[in-house]
Amino acid sequence: MLAFKYIAFHYLKYFFVIMTALVLFMVGFDYMGNAESLSSSANLILIYLVYKAFFAIDMLLPLALVFAMISTKIFLIRSNALVSFFSLGYTRVDVLRPFVVVSTTIIVLFISLHSWSSFARADEFSNNIRENNQYLSPTRDLFFTYKGQYVYFSKMLPLQEKAENIRVFSVKNNSLKEVIIAKEAVYRDDYWFIKEADIITKPDDLSFSSSGIVVTQTNDLKILKGFRPKILDQVYEGKVNFTIKNAIDAIVLLEEQNMNTSSIKGALYKIFIYPFFVPCLIIIIFFFVPISVRFLNVSLFSFGAILATLLIWGVLFMLIELSNNKTISSEVGVIAPIVILFLIAFRQWKKYRTAT
Repeated sequence: MLAFKYIAFHYLKYFFVIMTALVLFMVGFDYMGNAESLSSSANLILIYLVYKAFFAIDMLLPLALVFAMISTKIFLIRSNALVSFFSLGYTRVDVLRPFVVVSTTIIVLFISLHSWSSFARADEFSNNIRENNQYLSPTRDLFFTYKGQYVYFSKMLPLQEKAENIRVFSVKNNSLKEVIIAKEAVYRDDYWFIKEADIITKPDDLSFSSSGIVVTQTNDLKILKGFRPKILDQVYEGKVNFTIKNAIDAIVLLEEQNMNTSSIKGALYKIFIYPFFVPCLIIIIFFFVPISVRFLNVSLFSFGAILATLLIWGVLFMLIELSNNKTISSEVGVIAPIVILFLIAFRQWKKYRTAT
């Protein structure tokens, strides 16, 4: 228990130092590159920097956890604390356990942050501030299908939950049957509510004897049950930074229409599975380190461990991007690499669980 507290304390200390340094570096570097394109408003600049910090945490926290383990292990070796623990009867697994428990706990908290829209979509919001001086820009010319209807929004404002210049086309037997035209719709109580609309109805038979096209006006029309503005904005613009709730809701809605949900599943895999490469990599690296500085070139080990971590992280990031672009499946791009790392780590853990 004493060893657990001692190692966990130093691990957390190095983690917070490294995490802060990485975030400040990334945010500062980004600000230097984009300062000229930002608004002169101090409030918008501050909000932009906060969102960039959230994005940096989302991107760099897994790296910081591994780097902190490497730094802590070097500290234990140089201070001879590692040899002391082994002399007192602790095994390698006993020394490793604080790293795995602490990193896994932080990862669970990290995953829970993705239920918060400002964190999950931080990069998107910061880019909108830089380009449009507002963190949530309107979506234009949105055209999609829903439950056999074709829907067109000229402009959608996700923040206000409002759409402008709406057209809803109903098709029957491969023939246009009805068109709903409205100037505005708002999302209320799980429906898109249209106050005033014109409904153009085409008869099945367009011969000279038919009554012709009928135009009627209607009030208080409800359409698109359950299709929230944020889901529309993200799904049909191909965005992949979902919150957990939005991703699950989008999968449920799209599967009801037999539509492809691979990109959304990939977003969920990235949230729930990808971060767990950290404890796997910690276990793998940990067992390659000798127990004493006499058997170790500290500088060479640090360089090699950091380089290996960056390479693995870069490959995982590349595979995630390929799966987001549907070049490869999400299962191959996200799940398979983590499973491989887990199997290697499990083999290492099993091999050394009783050895010193």
